[in-house]
Amino acid sequence: MTVSSTAERPSLRSQRLNQITHQPHTKLDALVKAHAPFETRANFARFVVAQYLFQSELVSLYNDAELIKIIPDLPERCRADAARLDLADLESEVPAAVAGAVKNPSKAEALGWLFVSEGSKLGAAFLIKRAVGLGLGETFGARHLGEPAGGRAEGWKRFTRTLDGLAFNPEEEADVEKGAIEAFVRFTVLLEQAYATAPELA
Repeated sequence: MTVSSTAERPSLRSQRLNQITHQPHTKLDALVKAHAPFETRANFARFVVAQYLFQSELVSLYNDAELIKIIPDLPERCRADAARLDLADLESEVPAAVAGAVKNPSKAEALGWLFVSEGSKLGAAFLIKRAVGLGLGETFGARHLGEPAGGRAEGWKRFTRTLDGLAFNPEEEADVEKGAIEAFVRFTVLLEQAYATAPELA
């Protein structure tokens, strides 16, 4: 009986977060594919708009003094500047902010958002290979998908080790899960917004 209950609820927080966000993650992946970001540079530019909007909303979290005490290299992990440079490469305007950004989350909730943002760097390894087909890469147009200093896997392991090692009370545990789910929901909203504002094809 113990084995099955452990399988249902993993002991590591990072594994639990992966489990509870599986459905919104799958839904988001399907939505990204539906918008075919790698068919044309114009399509990809819309995808970068969504990425920029999401990352720019998290700048305050990546630079939060309390969170930096937990994760010292947090400011360097932020990709908002890289996404803004990508937009310039793709001759796309920096989009206006979209109402509904995360505001003053609890520390645990903020870590849930950061869990999703940092985790997406693993998927970016596959996305940048697709971007190369459009003549883009880590120095032009797809910087925000580039490999972080020290490597993707190592950066993720360090982040999850820290997250898994934090002592949370039940309220904080609920907050970190809430933050992770809300991050997927928010990116889905921003992705829809980015493609909805795409110019109509003649």
